Amino acid sequence: MILALLESLRPKQWTKNLLLFAGVLFSRQLGEIDPAMRAAAGFVAFSLLSGTVYLVNDLLDLEADRRHPRKSKRPVASGRLPAAAAWAAVPLLLILVALLAAWLGRGFAVVAALYLALNMIYSIWLKHQVLIDVFMIALGFVLRAIAGVEVLLPISPDTSLSPWLLVCTFFAALFLGLGKRRRELTNAGAAASGRRAVLDHYTPELLDGLLMVSAASALMGYALYTIWPATVAKFGTEALLYTVPLVAYGIFRYLYLVRASESAEDPSNVLLTDRALGLTVLFYLVAVLIILYGR
Repeated sequence: MILALLESLRPKQWTKNLLLFAGVLFSRQLGEIDPAMRAAAGFVAFSLLSGTVYLVNDLLDLEADRRHPRKSKRPVASGRLPAAAAWAAVPLLLILVALLAAWLGRGFAVVAALYLALNMIYSIWLKHQVLIDVFMIALGFVLRAIAGVEVLLPISPDTSLSPWLLVCTFFAALFLGLGKRRRELTNAGAAASGRRAVLDHYTPELLDGLLMVSAASALMGYALYTIWPATVAKFGTEALLYTVPLVAYGIFRYLYLVRASESAEDPSNVLLTDRALGLTVLFYLVAVLIILYGR
């Protein structure tokens, strides 16, 4: 049952919470023990928190998931994790998150509570609202980025995250969410059984247009961040501009996968399984480390 519970918490999705390390990375504190430990604790807290949201979502969608060819294999839908046990685990997980949040500080706790509240509303209602569903997904990534700064403020009050980086995070997450909907729409076809209800309001043409807008906005937001006067003054270099081609390739690669591969239905799975995209992320991180920490 423990393994079934862990599976329901979606460990593969925890890669999204690596965004909690953005504050440490871009404040050039990655090599310091206390900031790194606090970021790691924030990562654990958000992993447990997002896992709890997935668990509650599985419980709320139990009957629909049992009719879905893929989701019916999930622990709750398949019966490997009894619904009563899953409900009992929810408050225990939230207590663990609350303890971590209390240690990490009030600011982090507020962001975590807001993330939980918004995702509960999403699971109950907003996931059925066209466009708002993907906006909520994007907002979740923005809250993760903000949380990555909040974990550092108690020990490093000068830590900040550029507004342009938040803009980039929002549009990049929106791009991923729209890509997921585009792939889901293609995979579902005309079948109504087990199909996400909100997909009835999307068309391939609409999603393709929105993908182009969000991709361009994410890329432009990041490019502006790299040359923004505050960024150049903070790092003492414009060299981050040279990472723009890597970001562009990563966006284009994912867009290609959305149109050419069924694997792109799950953005986290793509990051873990697509070699080209994984290498791009690795090269980007190495480049950023050299630029920010090699001086």
